[in-house]
Amino acid sequence: MFEFPKFSNHSVKNDILSGLTVALALVPEAVAFAFVAGVDPMVGLYAAFIVGLITSIFGGRPGMISGATGAMAVVMVSLVATHGIQYLFAAILLAGLFQVAAGIFRLGKFIRMVPHPVMIGFVNGLAIVIFLAQLGQFKTPDAAGNLVWLDNNAMMLMLGLVALTMAIIHFLPKLTTAVPSSLVAIVSVTAIVHVCGLDTNTVVDFLRTMSGDETATLAGSLPTFAFPEVPFNLETLSIILPYALILAAIGLIESLLTLTVLDEMTSTRGHSNRECVGQGMANITCSVFGAMGGCAMIGQSMINVNSGGRGRLSGITAALALLGFILFASSMIEMIPLAALVGVMFMVVIGTFEWATFKLARRVPKQDFFVIVLVTVVTVLTDLAIAVAVGVIVSALIFAWEHAKHIFADDHINEEGSKVYEVNGPIFFGSVANFLELFDTQNDPQDVIVDFAKSRVADHSAIEAIDTLAERYSSQGKTLHLRHLSQDCHALLHKAGSLVEINVKEDPTYKVATNTLY
Repeated sequence: MFEFPKFSNHSVKNDILSGLTVALALVPEAVAFAFVAGVDPMVGLYAAFIVGLITSIFGGRPGMISGATGAMAVVMVSLVATHGIQYLFAAILLAGLFQVAAGIFRLGKFIRMVPHPVMIGFVNGLAIVIFLAQLGQFKTPDAAGNLVWLDNNAMMLMLGLVALTMAIIHFLPKLTTAVPSSLVAIVSVTAIVHVCGLDTNTVVDFLRTMSGDETATLAGSLPTFAFPEVPFNLETLSIILPYALILAAIGLIESLLTLTVLDEMTSTRGHSNRECVGQGMANITCSVFGAMGGCAMIGQSMINVNSGGRGRLSGITAALALLGFILFASSMIEMIPLAALVGVMFMVVIGTFEWATFKLARRVPKQDFFVIVLVTVVTVLTDLAIAVAVGVIVSALIFAWEHAKHIFADDHINEEGSKVYEVNGPIFFGSVANFLELFDTQNDPQDVIVDFAKSRVADHSAIEAIDTLAERYSSQGKTLHLRHLSQDCHALLHKAGSLVEINVKEDPTYKVATNTLY
């Protein structure tokens, strides 16, 4: 259940060819997200290059592609509009430092605590977001500058080319896997369009439509080094700090969830803390080279994996190829029809969406299916960080509600005439009311023993409940003994005094999560 497709083969040739495929798909995405953030397209392209290169070298997940993303761009737009692009670079610098700190303090391991229904909702939501983003390619500006759907002939041509691209990607692997089918599809459709003289939108048309500049081009130069030109004082910190925290959180959540998805697909294990450091290094570098920053991209990562990219060389190739396009081959990239790239992304949508979701309604607990749907909807309507937070909180509340009902006690009278309660189940904020109802303080004998060997005292609410129980027996003039109580509850002695006996020798030591393998 909840199985992702498995991929494992790895070769240098596959890495290089898949990296080239990814580089072609990165161009319109980087341009589009730059416009979303309100910055120049080259700022987005530089980010795709820098983030992609550094995370491929230093990140924790070989084969994962990073670059400028829409999730971070929507946060940037208000900062750019209000304070200018230099404050964006400063915020990216601070966000990068937060991400590096998260890796150093080994916080990346906590992504493993995200429930699987949240993961399914995450990939489904992003698949829908990717699909909706492609619909804009089927529109064109009218005389008033408003985007309207293509006319019938243009629409039919666009749909035909998209279908041809998807067909090549689907059927070519059945004949040969020597080259990535996505790369073959892009090259083939581009050749058909230009040999036949078909009138359809290309990458340069998209760039010029987005910018409103009929002379816009993807040609550029190397990014130059410069610190953000902002005053380094508390006022600047107060401006950029909220944005930096949000950008750091969104970047890490999307990157680490994408890492987890690729782990499932490739049957390998990435290093979440190393990925935090790699993402932070990439964003710090972006801030001093005039780029908008970014994080992992599940769409491009899926293209890479499906095209055979498994190693770090695939991401390095994609980044360097993108830079090569900017410096030397912009005219070749500008002539690629948008239909070919849309077809590639539609295949990503099909491969990303967990289609088994529709069967899960009858096969999994209703609360898990609810979380899947909830995270999917919230991802589409808001953003990834909010969706994951909502999903984790709801999953935790459901867990607490269910386990609050799983507490009971077996009781008997021992040889000394004491009544022994053997508590079963966790005691925490959700179960304390049920816990207190297990005891008959009025009718119990003078000596009562509560054995926690089969229980776990989880939080302060549980400690307060035990203290309340001790006070109830104290008011009846009875003695309460607590056995096998965990170490974190010894503070109870200060409140319950001599009426409560804690058998320290029998207290268990509970293990906690370690940083091993993270």
